[in-house]
Amino acid sequence: MAASEETDTTGETNQPSGATTAEPTDDLVSTHHTITANGKRLSYTATTGRYVLREESFTDGKFDGHVAKAEMFVTSYIADAPANGNRPVTFAFNGGPGAASAFLHLGLLGPRRVLSGDAGQPAAPPYGLADNPETLLAHSDLVFIDPISTGFSRAVQGGKPGDYHGYQRDIESVGELIRLWTSRNGRWLSPKYLAGESYGTLRAAALAEHLQSKHGMYLNGLLLISAVLDMGTIRFTEGNDLPYSLFLPSYAAIAHYHGKHGDRPLREVLEEAEEFAARDYPWALSRGARLSAEDREEAVRRTAELTGLSTDYVDRVNLRVEHVRFFTELLRDRRLTVGRMDGRFTGWEPDAGGEHFTDDPSVSGLIGAFSAGINHYLRQELDYANDLPYEVLSARVHPWSYADFEGMSVTAADKLAKAMRTNPHLRVHVGCGHTDGATPYYAAEHTLAQLEIPSELRDNIEVRYYPAGHMMYVHEPSRIKQSADLAEFVSR
Repeated sequence: MAASEETDTTGETNQPSGATTAEPTDDLVSTHHTITANGKRLSYTATTGRYVLREESFTDGKFDGHVAKAEMFVTSYIADAPANGNRPVTFAFNGGPGAASAFLHLGLLGPRRVLSGDAGQPAAPPYGLADNPETLLAHSDLVFIDPISTGFSRAVQGGKPGDYHGYQRDIESVGELIRLWTSRNGRWLSPKYLAGESYGTLRAAALAEHLQSKHGMYLNGLLLISAVLDMGTIRFTEGNDLPYSLFLPSYAAIAHYHGKHGDRPLREVLEEAEEFAARDYPWALSRGARLSAEDREEAVRRTAELTGLSTDYVDRVNLRVEHVRFFTELLRDRRLTVGRMDGRFTGWEPDAGGEHFTDDPSVSGLIGAFSAGINHYLRQELDYANDLPYEVLSARVHPWSYADFEGMSVTAADKLAKAMRTNPHLRVHVGCGHTDGATPYYAAEHTLAQLEIPSELRDNIEVRYYPAGHMMYVHEPSRIKQSADLAEFVSR
């Protein structure tokens, strides 16, 4: 039942002209459920709805009070276990920027999951939901957070949503939600984890430092899924050759999946690609016009061999294979493109001569299932009523502000390193998909290797790999393995 039966959950008002706008209030709804997880019956309470975020306001140095600024949508799951304070709680969010938490919620961590299908076998509408026996709820309470302008999260009436569409304000608002939820639910003495995917990993790394310095909230661990901590490792900008090397092993993995490496084992292909990307390839790129004809020919040959592209193509792009161009070129002879989020997926382009695909088949192949699943689940199973559209992937957050990084690369690696140095108990789990063409695994390895932390803290970091893409959990064997890896991590 809602906390207040008079709360208008639609976010709309029908006030007469000139009437005072009603003060926003939380509109939380709780329901009770059971599931069999890890062979044991687990009872839990699900609470979903919007928390009102308030900020301290001052005028001429005088305190005006806590002013409502935004309403942030949250779904939490608390197991009906003894309240001894020792049960972990994991705060989870996706990335984008502009993605709601529906993907981690219904794809991997939550007690219910969407039946989305996988590469080559996408599910057909109207889709379906099933219990998730591998849910992380068996080991940790869960709180799924939708950043402002995603899901049902919005600025208050009269507020400016754009104020939250940027690196720093996003961290501050999500951090405030975490502080608020922790305080209201009496969980300051519980082990606490952050789980982020994609841009959500950059958010999680920065949040670890922010929560420490702002609120004295020290975390036990970070679950970084499809990690990107330094945008300079994945952005193909003029004069930045680093991404070409860091994407190459993922290109090789995708090429292997599509039969470009014959019967060679994937591990053998990846080892060769990683060795080339670490030494000879960046050296060849750095030489520019100084590269001899013989060395250039060898670099072209090896790049083409590893990526599955023709030597003619690699030569014409001057050894620099940009990622969307790769996804468009790899299977051109079959009139197919491959996915950016997951290179196992393929799609058809009306213009088979185009240089850049117009659609990512790994997104279009999955978004329908997750959209239908989360809209049905929240409204019909968790009893949350709201006429607003649930923004699974919102374009309204763009342009995203990186004002804090003017003239610099966008990175949270320094924040993560500081958080680890300050809190030597902070552990980091990184999950990588080999066919992820958005946040390549070798780029994550590169950034982790550069963290400015003492050698003894290196043991706090673990990396796990899966034979799938960005949302590796749509691949059933990867989902089962990843669920076990995360359960083991939060249970230590």
